[in-house]
Amino acid sequence: MAGYALALSSVLLSMVALPAAGALLAGHSLSEYLEFPPLTAPASHSPFSWPVFILMAAVEIASLILIAGCLTPSDGDKNTCKVRGGRFPWWGWLGLLLAGAGWWLAWTRHSWFSAFQRHSFCLPWAGYILAVNGWCEKRASISWFRLCPGRFGLLFVVSSVFWWFFEFMNRFVRNWYYLGVEIFSPARYVMFASLAFATVLPAVVSTCLLLTTFRPFAISAANRLQVKTGNAGYIGLSALCVSALILILLGQYPDRLFPFVWIAPLVLICSVQALFGRQTVFAPLSRGDWRPLVVPATAALICGIFWEMWNYHSLARWVYCIAYVDRWHIFAMPLAGYGGYLPFGVECWAVACMVLGRQADFGLLAAKAFRPEKSAAAGFR
Repeated sequence: MAGYALALSSVLLSMVALPAAGALLAGHSLSEYLEFPPLTAPASHSPFSWPVFILMAAVEIASLILIAGCLTPSDGDKNTCKVRGGRFPWWGWLGLLLAGAGWWLAWTRHSWFSAFQRHSFCLPWAGYILAVNGWCEKRASISWFRLCPGRFGLLFVVSSVFWWFFEFMNRFVRNWYYLGVEIFSPARYVMFASLAFATVLPAVVSTCLLLTTFRPFAISAANRLQVKTGNAGYIGLSALCVSALILILLGQYPDRLFPFVWIAPLVLICSVQALFGRQTVFAPLSRGDWRPLVVPATAALICGIFWEMWNYHSLARWVYCIAYVDRWHIFAMPLAGYGGYLPFGVECWAVACMVLGRQADFGLLAAKAFRPEKSAAAGFR
């Protein structure tokens, strides 16, 4: 256990150190990556490229087709289980009210709210988390507040640290920058940003739970093609070396490798888990269970649409500048950029599993969400 914890800590440090080492090898000064609060100015990137855009679009479309295929009932999926019913709790209504009010306050400018205007982004997300868990209670009589309230609360703290890591990674690729935060002191910036970052993992995980209350996500995606792998230790070691190399190169070639900001950390985490014999988010594929990939990827894409929408007219907001694909924006995000939410969702789930423990098992969640009928048992495993 101690060795595993030490290995995960080493991975976290390497995800910070390796891009910095690459930048040093490229002749850059680390001072430009350590400025705090970060610069609120666009970076100079490579111009739009049709070949790169087509390649990224093809990968993203293939991923969406795979997700859709996993949600299509298979010939063996003949279960007749029914979702459990419940009541929409009072705090769910409070969440809807808070999300609506937060959205309105984020997109409007009132003198009486001016002192808090830059902090309004947290309001709709706090409401979203409450409302989505309330919807879970309504649909299936489950919610994270009921399943593991203590661990779910801890997820807010972990989420803040989690996204600070991506903020550091962004210092190398410079894919986004912030407007409306210029007046913040370093201390106020940390407070403002940490509160906003704390909602990321709870929002994605709550959306995962909601999706699990729908039959295609709960059952159909659990009866798919089995993907057998070879020696887990060998694969883990190989993936560890490749992802470490990519992170080093990221500091040298940020425009060419920026998509790996969302992929390399996930591979590093899973590599360590595989080397220590722990279950990764990819392990259930060996028994045909695609839910640990399909559900979080879909959940993050749903959250991503809300993130970009609520950000669009906020006073303190982010703006994108992405190499090769910065065209056809939906809100502030380039169209191709939405594909990044798919691996990001799996990454969120991989981290959340370490916090939520055995409750983060889609078989267990589906069994709790649906009435246990004799014909349905196979679909939950």
